[in-house]
Amino acid sequence: MYALWDILLRWEGGLMSVRMMIGLIVVGAASSTVSSAQMAPTATFDATALVRRATQHRLDAMSHHRPLRYLLHRIDSRSDTTRDVIETNDGDVSRLVAIDGRPLSAEANQAELNWLNDLATHPEIQDRLRMQHRKDTDRINRFVRLLPGALLYRFEGMVPCGGGWCYLLSFSPNPNFTPPNREAKIFRGLAGEVWIDQTQERLTRVEAHLVANVDFGWGIIGRLYKGGTIMIEQEDIGGNDWELTRMKFNITGKALMVKSLRFQFTEELSNFSPAQTGLNFRAAIKILEQSESLDTHNGR
Repeated sequence: MYALWDILLRWEGGLMSVRMMIGLIVVGAASSTVSSAQMAPTATFDATALVRRATQHRLDAMSHHRPLRYLLHRIDSRSDTTRDVIETNDGDVSRLVAIDGRPLSAEANQAELNWLNDLATHPEIQDRLRMQHRKDTDRINRFVRLLPGALLYRFEGMVPCGGGWCYLLSFSPNPNFTPPNREAKIFRGLAGEVWIDQTQERLTRVEAHLVANVDFGWGIIGRLYKGGTIMIEQEDIGGNDWELTRMKFNITGKALMVKSLRFQFTEELSNFSPAQTGLNFRAAIKILEQSESLDTHNGR
């Protein structure tokens, strides 16, 4: 599953190819009877230490993450698609089940089944996907560990969220941070706000924007333009299992000084259910082949 900040990590050709940030959790108006303990930590409150604990909780959770099955609804400038996704030990396997909210035509459905069959019968494709999954996981972990030191955090108050309370922190680039790699340079241009659940100390929401252009390879490899925005939302789907549920990207830039980049999309994840532990690609493909439509997976 994708988790907070993953979306910043996976660009092709040395940039990062996109997937995530934590956005809006619907909250009610704050009650005037909220206690002072809820509204303001002590003067010695350490916002950076809170972020460090929250990121460590995420890293710890990854080590015992249970595989899931879910629907991924993506809207971008070109399409509106829904995919049925199953997590396996080798990475995620998915099947396109709807376009514009409607089940696939017979022709499109057959094309999707043909792709799944190719994946099942070509070990070299499986190996490539398996290797990419491992690389992505390692990169995400390295990136998350940088969060406490890469940004400066400031406590702004307590806000209601998800039936409880969240710490609201603002963040800005840390001028003393030295990016250890090209990907980490994104931190030099990020500012925004982060919400952290008070009870579980888990990141629930992030809204960030680029306050400066961010260059990769002195601008030769790529550049992200000032003004881009990122929103990501994460929530407890049950059993203290926090998963990405919504993200929205609106980022522009340029690759190799000539190719325009535009990442403008919204993704929503829903219908979470446990997937069988120990599944491999072949087993997951068989399950997906039996899923005939979006209505089937929704139980309708």
